[in-house]
Amino acid sequence: MADEAQAPPAEGAPPAEGAPPAEGEAPPPAEGEAAPPAEGEAAPPAEPAEPAEPIKHSYTLFYFNVKALAEPLRYLFAYGALEYEDVRVTRDEWPALKPTMPMGQMPVLEVDGKRVHQSISMARFLAKTVGLCGATPWEDLQIDIVVDTINDFRLKIAVVSYEPEDEIKEKKLVTLNAEVIPFYLEKLEQTVKDNDGHLALTKLTWADVYFAGITDYMNYMVKRDLLEPYPALRGVVDAINALEPIKAWIEKRPVTEV
Repeated sequence: MADEAQAPPAEGAPPAEGAPPAEGEAPPPAEGEAAPPAEGEAAPPAEPAEPAEPIKHSYTLFYFNVKALAEPLRYLFAYGALEYEDVRVTRDEWPALKPTMPMGQMPVLEVDGKRVHQSISMARFLAKTVGLCGATPWEDLQIDIVVDTINDFRLKIAVVSYEPEDEIKEKKLVTLNAEVIPFYLEKLEQTVKDNDGHLALTKLTWADVYFAGITDYMNYMVKRDLLEPYPALRGVVDAINALEPIKAWIEKRPVTEV
């Protein structure tokens, strides 16, 4: 027996539910979905995304009431207008606080309740936060080389400055003044000349800020102005200290010898 034929719908009648669209006809939008634009009609602009709320971190810097190793960090905080608590530990407070520090030493930076040590690593972290690092790994390397060289120089000065034996110290001072200091400062002076008045990348980076922040401490250790014979290096320090946020910090910071 032949299959029973199904009668087509009357002209103008809607297709049965679930019937496929005719050839060339766009399928209807799903429930809740916007209809696609007609042929030749521009699509409506997408709704702009809501801007993400900036993450605000809590910073606390622990150090003694001196500039020394913490001042480059304070300069970076000032440059980036980052709010932080500048905790200045007294000698009497230090013995009780020392066991709570990661390596029993300072400076220590606390970020959102987590404490870290190593002053240069902390400075690099803050530099990334305030936009003073390089744009590529190679550029970051150029900055790191200069900062590490400055720190090597500082350590060579410190070894002599904190030598407890006067006779040994006098001998070390001869080498420091005649060889070590001129060697490092002449190299760094040329670096500034090669970088249009900066220590790296021919532009402002955290190498400039670090050097400006640590210079007072190095001057204190050698009991003189190290940069007097080096105008390019002096220019770096003067330029950083003249930046409005850092100038404002210098004007309000506690007065300390070191």
